Amino acid sequence: MVRVITALALLLAWAPLVEAQPRLTNGEVRTAAVSGALTRAGIEAAAGRTGAAWVGYAVPIVDGEHNMCCWNGNSNGCCSGCRLENTSGSSAFVSQPAGGAVKLEGGTQLFVLYRVENGSIGRIRMFSEDCAIDAGGLTLHWLTGVRAADSVGILAGFTDASSSRTLADGALSALAMHRDQVALDRLIAAARQGATTHVRGQALFWLAQRAGDKAVGTITDAIANDPETDVKRRAVFALSQLPKDDGVPRLIQVARTHSNAAVRKQAMFWLGQSNDPRALKFFEEILFK
Repeated sequence: MVRVITALALLLAWAPLVEAQPRLTNGEVRTAAVSGALTRAGIEAAAGRTGAAWVGYAVPIVDGEHNMCCWNGNSNGCCSGCRLENTSGSSAFVSQPAGGAVKLEGGTQLFVLYRVENGSIGRIRMFSEDCAIDAGGLTLHWLTGVRAADSVGILAGFTDASSSRTLADGALSALAMHRDQVALDRLIAAARQGATTHVRGQALFWLAQRAGDKAVGTITDAIANDPETDVKRRAVFALSQLPKDDGVPRLIQVARTHSNAAVRKQAMFWLGQSNDPRALKFFEEILFK
């Protein structure tokens, strides 16, 4: 009996992670397994060439508790669910029947969804496992076996100059939630070499959410070296999103020493929002010297 239990334990330990699937209402789910590498063209083909549909998959999410859903505004903060198709006069969330909500303790997977219409991707959304989704009467083509590296490559392709801001924003936010190290590298590349001011600024914001030594270095480098003042200002905001022991000292340094007055002003603004005693001491030094 001991040997049987041991063997079973080993099998469970080596079993692959079971991919979660969205809790979908008001729509049909069609599941298909991906063989080989997934590409943007593959996503567009999966949805068909006429009409509108959604295509999605699951990848490992960064560690921590991430609730990416829509909220009903109740005092208990309950996550109700999201509508994929936002129609005029309707709210973004959809109420779930009693007992329908599932509370996960730090889910392990991220859902990435693409809206495809007439063979072209027009929108990217992401959700955590605990979010119920109303498909608005459309079909969701759910792909299994998608490699995280392929997902990163697809999303990174939407950060070039030819992509709309809507697509770039969706892609960057999804990249920030991928656990794969390559996703962080792509975010850093977008922050340093993004084709537009908007892409560089948004990448800096999401890097701040990831924090870490590599992210901090990229943010401070943008403040020092990016040619656009708007990107520098966004990088200062990104500093304000870091844990205080990382962000506040760097904000003080920028406010003290940066050559650009607009950047210094931005740093002082976010120091004023920090409610940190180090910021107060810095302001006293300025005001009373």
